[in-house]
Amino acid sequence: MSENSQSEDFNWGPATGVGSLPGGDAREAAKTVTGSFEDFVHLPELPARGPGADMIGRTAGLLVDVYARVEPSGWRVGDRPGRDTRRARAWLGEDLDALEEFTQGYEGVLKVQAVGPWTLAAALELRGGEAALADPGACRDLAASLGEGLRGHLAEVRRRVPGAGIVLQLDEPSLTAVLRGQVKTASGYRTYRAVDRQVAEAALREVTGVADGPVVVHSCAPDVPFGLLRRAGAAGVSFDFSLLTERDDEAIGEAVEGGTRLFAGVVASTDGPLSDPAGSVMGVRTLWRRLGLPPGSLADALVITPACGLAGASPDYARRALAHCVKAAKSLADNPE
Repeated sequence: MSENSQSEDFNWGPATGVGSLPGGDAREAAKTVTGSFEDFVHLPELPARGPGADMIGRTAGLLVDVYARVEPSGWRVGDRPGRDTRRARAWLGEDLDALEEFTQGYEGVLKVQAVGPWTLAAALELRGGEAALADPGACRDLAASLGEGLRGHLAEVRRRVPGAGIVLQLDEPSLTAVLRGQVKTASGYRTYRAVDRQVAEAALREVTGVADGPVVVHSCAPDVPFGLLRRAGAAGVSFDFSLLTERDDEAIGEAVEGGTRLFAGVVASTDGPLSDPAGSVMGVRTLWRRLGLPPGSLADALVITPACGLAGASPDYARRALAHCVKAAKSLADNPE
């Protein structure tokens, strides 16, 4: 199935979260997410619990035949599964148990998140201390391991929440830096060579291909490569709306016309005042007018989200931000003009 047909045929919800939430209580996080969204919940991530609950460690725990441990400099490939791997897998199991408890009979959309192959390669160190990004062979092995791990993870999620339509989100905040050769080496004095765009696209396509439902790629960095992600199989692209510039207009227009779902991060991910819901999506309406797109297509093309994960927010703000996403999406659907 192509990414376009996935996006067009899938019953997307109007709003959802990005992934992370504050705190360390899996049941409370699952209750918050399922209480906030009627038809597009996501598996919460709780990085405040420590190593193994962070985005890199959590995804490292999913890898097949590749193991990682925590070093002072970050996550590093090891020879065998150790305490850090077991901790990461235990926390993921705890999160799945909580989600299963609060999604009995659920038949909406369920999104699960994992770090994509290039952000993982930029963050995961090889035995010598340099990032996997330095070694093309290691990058290929990492993408293959990630794909196999995600295949099993998605099957487990389907088993636990059988009525849901499953969406896989790949978090790729480092992708633009990888493509531009801006990722620093361990010494900090050099940068790794830029990865060829075709190589980057092929690895992403390999990982997106393991999902039998739609795949969304998320980046809260500037200059998201919309075209590359769409060619790699992404049915949706998730981004911080405030970082868009007019340079992105053509790519956005092509994405909308091609049936790609846009996950517009319009609600701040850290504590602060929340504008009225209509004000939160005012920029989206302005963009639509600038692109000459029909206002009636807004609600069908967009999912409203926070700008990024909410791990750095207070619990109260996180709950209000998720509720605000739902209200902003409703404002967009009720008053597209």
